[in-house]
Amino acid sequence: MCLHPSIMKDIAYHEYTRPTSIQAQAMPIALSGRDLLGCAETGSGKTAAFTIPMIQHCLAQHPIRRNDGPLALVLAPTRELAQQIEKEVKAFSRSLESLKTAIVVGGTNIEKQRSELRAGVEIAVATPGRFIDHLQQGNTSLSRISFVVLDEADRMLDMGFEPQIREVMRNLPEKHQTLLFSATMPVEIEELSKEYLANPVQVKVGKVSSPTTNVSQTLVKISENEKIDRLLDLLVEEASQAEKCGHPCPLTIVFVERKTRCDEVAEALVAQGLSAVSLHGGRSQSEREAALHDFRSGSTNILVATDVASRGLDVTGVSHVINLDLPKTMEDYVHRIGRTGRAGSTGLATSFYTDRDMFLVANIRKAIADAESGNTLTFATGKVARRKEKEAAAAQKEANIALSKQLGLGAASMNIEDKYKFMITATNTKKEGAADSAWDD
Repeated sequence: MCLHPSIMKDIAYHEYTRPTSIQAQAMPIALSGRDLLGCAETGSGKTAAFTIPMIQHCLAQHPIRRNDGPLALVLAPTRELAQQIEKEVKAFSRSLESLKTAIVVGGTNIEKQRSELRAGVEIAVATPGRFIDHLQQGNTSLSRISFVVLDEADRMLDMGFEPQIREVMRNLPEKHQTLLFSATMPVEIEELSKEYLANPVQVKVGKVSSPTTNVSQTLVKISENEKIDRLLDLLVEEASQAEKCGHPCPLTIVFVERKTRCDEVAEALVAQGLSAVSLHGGRSQSEREAALHDFRSGSTNILVATDVASRGLDVTGVSHVINLDLPKTMEDYVHRIGRTGRAGSTGLATSFYTDRDMFLVANIRKAIADAESGNTLTFATGKVARRKEKEAAAAQKEANIALSKQLGLGAASMNIEDKYKFMITATNTKKEGAADSAWDD
């Protein structure tokens, strides 16, 4: 690939010897100057796939001067992901003292960012909102950008950043190269790529939009009141097993639904003598960074998090993901369990569920059964698909309530074994004249 000697030196320093599939396919395309639409399963190594060509591209440009805008821009959905990308850029440019990078995210000192941008940087790694703030204040410009990366583009659209992305893309210099990476390929991403990518090469690696086969998945039926006790039992047992074997406690992420519950669960675990920290959108940037640092370093082995940690976060060695509260959609479930079983390793996912989760549980069971039989289940992703999934779940719930009333039973008094419930649901669905539901085999 004729990489710059300094980049090769840094690759050797980090003891990388073989590129991953996405790197082997995407890097030559990116280095050739073509636009790229990359879709790769979680933990595939896509950050290096765009970071290395981006550094190489910057080295081939005329030097920047003070008040010049950056040569390359990476947009990412969250502060945490932006920080990870910046770390990767620095890893592959450690021998290049002249190459400067700025991280431009909310929740941190805007004055420091302003001075860095005005002094001139080759690469800006940013969240869309904060980058637009700096553009509007005249702290940076798009005039010299010739290399753009939209990372986790599906997530950025989900979070409502489409107007900011469009504002950046339509004001770029005419001659520029765009790399768009997305863990999923919903219709919204296809539309964005048609509008802003010029005849892109499409690279798809792994089973996109399907649960990773590297993760062993377990579903546990439980009442809401029992969840915390069962979680404590599970984590205490894991800690004692690790101690018996002389191993360190495994890194575990516990996903919960709400910020307040996040802190409550972390406090309950600490009260039991376990080492836990919480991570959610209500914590300050410094608190979030400290929590992630403690978890990554292993000084804390349990991270209790909301969905802020379900995408993009790459922590080496997470062996167990526990869904204390299941998410609402299959897409979010896949992203959560994708925090383990990364880069070829194996992992474990345990999900507690109650009656309200039965629609999603049926889809998860089908996905597990399909994976075991060698058939890969893929599912629609994106805002439209998630809305339809939620509507189907609501219709399922209403149908069950209607059936309960027909049978002269209140919903609370129905007591049917799990293994037979699908029969009632299937019968009811047919009565209503609806399409086959996820309950039907």
